[in-house]
Amino acid sequence: MDPLDAVFGALADPTRRAILARLTEGDAKVADLAAPFRVSQPAISGHLKVLEQAGLISRRRQATARLSHLEPEPLREASDWLARYRHYWDERYDQLDELLGRLQQPAPGSMTSTTDGSRPSIDAPTDHTPRKGA
Repeated sequence: MDPLDAVFGALADPTRRAILARLTEGDAKVADLAAPFRVSQPAISGHLKVLEQAGLISRRRQATARLSHLEPEPLREASDWLARYRHYWDERYDQLDELLGRLQQPAPGSMTSTTDGSRPSIDAPTDHTPRKGA
């Protein structure tokens, strides 16, 4: 499996993202990582295994405890991959802004708004109607 695929697959789960967020505060035991969730410790261990296989965490033993540690490099690689598309989307948004700006401008020679700010109806009389005797 491609490492980037494994990272995005691991990040697809909200529980795993929450575990990573917790690990930004420092290493933690499985019990500490499981505490905020309504799932069993074995379920959290399964999430940790996915994170470890993706390279997002490493685990080590300290006495009887097994500590999980955040490994930032795979997150940086995923961020770098996404950053390549940021320029593309920024350009697209700029083009959309330009188009919306042009669409909001009245066309030359078109009727402008009335004195109260509303657009006149096609059937509504205007002040430009020739009057008899004028």
